[in-house]
Amino acid sequence: KENKKRKRTEEVEKVSEDQGSSVVQEPPVKAKKPRKKELSKAEKKLANRESALERADEEEEQKLFQSKAKQKKGASHAITKSVVNSDTGTTVKQQQKKKVADETVNRRTVFVGNLPVNCTVQALKSLFKGYGQIKSIRFRSLVPAEDTLSKKLAAIKHKVHPNAKFVNAYVVFKEECDAIKALNENGTEIASGFHIRVDIASKTSSHDNKRSVFLGNLSYDIGDDAVREHFSVCGGVVAVRIVRDRKTGLGKGFGYVLFENTDAVHLALKLNDSLLMGRKVRVKRCGEKWKAPQKSPDRSRAPKDSVDATLKNKRRSNDSFVGEKANPLKKSTKPKRLKTVPRNKAGKNE
Repeated sequence: KENKKRKRTEEVEKVSEDQGSSVVQEPPVKAKKPRKKELSKAEKKLANRESALERADEEEEQKLFQSKAKQKKGASHAITKSVVNSDTGTTVKQQQKKKVADETVNRRTVFVGNLPVNCTVQALKSLFKGYGQIKSIRFRSLVPAEDTLSKKLAAIKHKVHPNAKFVNAYVVFKEECDAIKALNENGTEIASGFHIRVDIASKTSSHDNKRSVFLGNLSYDIGDDAVREHFSVCGGVVAVRIVRDRKTGLGKGFGYVLFENTDAVHLALKLNDSLLMGRKVRVKRCGEKWKAPQKSPDRSRAPKDSVDATLKNKRRSNDSFVGEKANPLKKSTKPKRLKTVPRNKAGKNE
């Protein structure tokens, strides 16, 4: 019995070993890949439409996101702009205050023109100190001797270009009434050949065009006194102004003369084309537009002449009734002769 039990246990163990070996030895079964089904045309179209819709949705989402980002940027930009505007508003107010302050200073400031180059601050102080307290004096329109020097340094060091002859200055008074009194020095001869021009530096100061004359074709190196002497025959000259280049100090070829009364203007207009330093000076009233003496009348008469010619032609056409008929008759006779020739030939043949 024991032997039988042993045999059974041995057989059971062998069976279990065989089953274990069979489980180990069996290779893993490969899962079969499912075959892709071929899509029909309709299914392909549907797939393409679905993909296109998905793309469109994605694009719309991106556009919405971008628009929101732009709105945020615009809002921030508007905020910054408002801040900038507020800042500029304060600066504008400051600028307006500065303008008002500058205008008040200009009313107290006197412009002095046609000064000699060697004029000093002390000389101007001695000239204007009798009218009131002077706060400052500054020279302008200086031409430096070297390009590297600034006008301020040239004025301090007195290094002026040798060809420069004229200098301007500004005298600032403490009170406005003192500046008005200083206008009495206008036309005074501060040095030999230098009659100064004194005027208020304010922009609101008006210029009387009725008592003024415009000068053209002036010499570039002409002085104020030469113009004054030339027009002093007409009457009392209040001031002479020659427009000059700021950098070189040379004249630009034109200027103005202010007289004491309007009668002097009529006499000054007669000096048109008169010689001054080898040039024919062009004289006309201030505010008038200059017209060339030769070209403008020819151009203005040209259309009138053409109109007169057309009117004359119309009158002649009304009077010469026979002449008008003659030209078309001559033209019409030639084709009529050509037409009559074949008719005569046809009659003879018949």
